[in-house]
Formats: sequence, structure tokens, C-alpha cells
Amino acid sequence: MRIAMIGQKGMPASFGGVERHVHDLAVHLAKLNHDVTVYGRSWYTKNQGTINIDGVIIKHLASIKTKHLDTFTHTLLSSLHALSQKYDVIHYHGVGPALVSWIPRLFSPRTKVITTFHSIDRYHQKWGLIAKLFLRIGEKATVLFAHKTITVSRSLQLYCLNEFDRETTYIPNAVNQVETINSEELLKKFGLVSSQYILMVARLVPHKGAHILIDAFSALKQNINNPAITNLKLVIVGGSAYTNEYIKNLHQKANLCNDIVFTDFQSGQALETLFAHAKVLVHPSLNEGLPITVLEAMNWAKPVLLSNIPEHLELINNPKIIFNQNDSSDLKTKLNTFLSLSSDEQKKLGEENVLIIEKQYRWDAIMPRIIEMYKA
Repeated sequence: MRIAMIGQKGMPASFGGVERHVHDLAVHLAKLNHDVTVYGRSWYTKNQGTINIDGVIIKHLASIKTKHLDTFTHTLLSSLHALSQKYDVIHYHGVGPALVSWIPRLFSPRTKVITTFHSIDRYHQKWGLIAKLFLRIGEKATVLFAHKTITVSRSLQLYCLNEFDRETTYIPNAVNQVETINSEELLKKFGLVSSQYILMVARLVPHKGAHILIDAFSALKQNINNPAITNLKLVIVGGSAYTNEYIKNLHQKANLCNDIVFTDFQSGQALETLFAHAKVLVHPSLNEGLPITVLEAMNWAKPVLLSNIPEHLELINNPKIIFNQNDSSDLKTKLNTFLSLSSDEQKKLGEENVLIIEKQYRWDAIMPRIIEMYKA
């Protein structure tokens, strides 16, 4: 089949859960001998024109790189370009890009249109009222214009049924099996020691909750009765998504504690090393689809501490590692409890996470279901 991906920022994925998902999905499709094109934005990939990565064609088209116009202009141009390419499938990722999914339905009726509902983006605090209105319309477009709609979590599947009376197909995000990383050399760049830091990986936008984690960690460091805390650092991996003022506030909060490290966005070997040597990943998000960051940490056999939003509870429902969303005090308590566990108990939590990944979130299990949707 000839398949196009529209809506993501580009490939290779350097940051962004949707970008990571599309990158892996496209590569797996190419390995199965499908002809795959990913539409990308030059500012994201630092490339121009058309390139090939792991058998996937990346076609770069222009966009107006502003907070409100970047995605819309790029997906519009990508959709118009795709009309002339005679794709068998055009797959839109996200509710914003789905706003223009009517174009191939109307002008290329032989093309199968698939959408993936990754998250309820209008809940994200960075958007104003007008943007939230269009994202709400995009939600309806996601389930209305497509031949088939994928939801990445059970809660999103239920949301589409309740809000729009539309059946969707639940297919979760997935991760590839990882190899052990023994080298600690990259940690020196950030002044880190293996197993002596808490990790958070996310775009630095308010709904991801970095401010909640910083408050909890700063309070935790005042607990001098626990020797496991003395040399512990907090590492926040991620950067701006048109949220510079929020990031400025995060740094001001972090100034109260000397053990908080901001790395900006990381990818590839650097990010894998940070995952591989972390003591625990904390994900204090207030709103998600199905967070690939959490899947990746579980994939590295790392314990994870998660806010009690429905999407996290689909992954893990262990009260020992679940804290109340938007509650830094409860997060601090759960961190202290976790750090008081023996190393064997902490290791067991990580091993349990790998088993969950193996059973439910491997690409080998996910791919046949996606291909079935493309062919149906």
C-alpha cells in the first residue's frame, strides 16, 4: 500500500509523543514493504525537500511557524499535495490536523482516510478560547470525516462514544524493545550519577505538570532524615512549545533548590541514556492520551510514579505509585515512600512494568491491527 502520514511535525522524531509514534509506525510499515511518506516541517527536522530515513520518504512542505498557524498551514498544504499522489491511505494524527481530513474524502474518494485521536488537546492550558473552539471542532472532524478512527486509550474511546455517539477502534501506542546501555559517559554532561536522579520527560507546557514536580521535589529535599534523598537530583528533559513564560517561571521555582537540572529537548542516544540510568520516572500530567514517555520508562524496566488521571490508570493501578493529580504534597509523600523502599522492591516495580509492556504495548502486536484498519 501507498500510505501518507499527516499532522506530525516530522521525522526523525526529536521530541513529541505523536512524532515518536509516527516515526516508529512509519518504519515498521516500511519494513513490511509498504510505501510510506511522512509529511514534515523543515524547522523541526532541519531538513529541506525530500529525504529517506529507514525506507520512509519524508516530504518537507512549508508552514507558517506561529503558535496558531503552524499545524493548520502545514496540514492544509500536505493534504493538497497528497491529492495528486494517489495514496491508498492518508492517516491524520491529532484532532487539529483532522480539521482538513475532509479534503481527501471529497476530492480523492478512492483513498482510505484514517485519523488517530491522540489526546483532548483543547484541555491544554496553552490554548486560548478561539483555539479551543477549533480543537473542539477538530474532535468532531476526527470521528466524522474519517473512514475509521483510532483512539489510543480506552478513556478516549469512551469519550468519543459519549460526546459524538461514534464508535472508534482502540489501538494503544507501542514501543520497541530496548538494549541495555551500560555507558554513563553522557551523564557527565549534565553532572549526573547513575540511579541518583528522578527523571521527567515532557514538553514544558502547564498541563504536563513540571511545576507540581518541582514543588514536590523541593519539599522532599528538606527531608534530611532519609539518606536516599541527600544526593538525589531532579532531571527535567523537555523544552518550549510556545510556552517561554511558563519555562521562565519553572526556572524561578527551581532556583530554590540546587539539585534540579534542565536539559532542554533530548533524543536518540542521549535520551536513551537518561532513561536507562534513572532511578524513577515521574509523570505528573493533568491530561494525556496514552503517554509514550511513560511507556518508554516502563520499557527500560524503570519504576514510574503517575498522577491519577484515567490514562495513567489504564497502564498501572498500583496505589503505591499513584498520586493525586495537581497535588504536590501527595506527590512528595509518594516520592518519599518510594525512596524508602529497598533496592529489591524498587527493582521489582520496574520488572513488573516490563511485563506490562511485553503483554500489551509492543509493535509486533499492534501492527497487524493497524494494517487491518488500512485494508478494511
